[in-house]
Amino acid sequence: MSIAKGDSLPSATFMELTENGPEKVASDEFFKSKRVVLFAVPGAFTPTCSINHLPTYLENRDAILSRGVDEIAVVAVNDPFVMGGWAKATGGEGKIRYLADPDGAFAKALGMELDLSGGGLGTRSKRYSMLVKDGVVEELNVEDNSGEATVSAAATILGQL
Repeated sequence: MSIAKGDSLPSATFMELTENGPEKVASDEFFKSKRVVLFAVPGAFTPTCSINHLPTYLENRDAILSRGVDEIAVVAVNDPFVMGGWAKATGGEGKIRYLADPDGAFAKALGMELDLSGGGLGTRSKRYSMLVKDGVVEELNVEDNSGEATVSAAATILGQL
């Protein structure tokens, strides 16, 4: 069963590359007492994710934050080194958080896992965006086609804020 509006997010542990190396980020603490825009991509450095999806959030970062959002984060089933490299390569380092879901545990707990093994990518996350307030999903936008980034793009979240 997939996560839905009004549901609390499951407890999970993300990894994030910091200046001290990879560090654990507990989801319960990350979402506690704040409003967060979280969007998920099937994979860092993949074409749709890098060209069409992530840029919408970087370009609209200030507008999103000005509407009462405390933090913007992207999550992918990748390791923290890949996510850290992607942050640097995209110019997003320090602007949004790049969270790794190394074994896909968060994606699975949400019911958002996506089997892309036919394309050599293994199990990944569906492409989605959500607005989370104090760990509860306020808005959820899931793409029907993982190769598109329209429903889950920043424009949708901006319209929901």
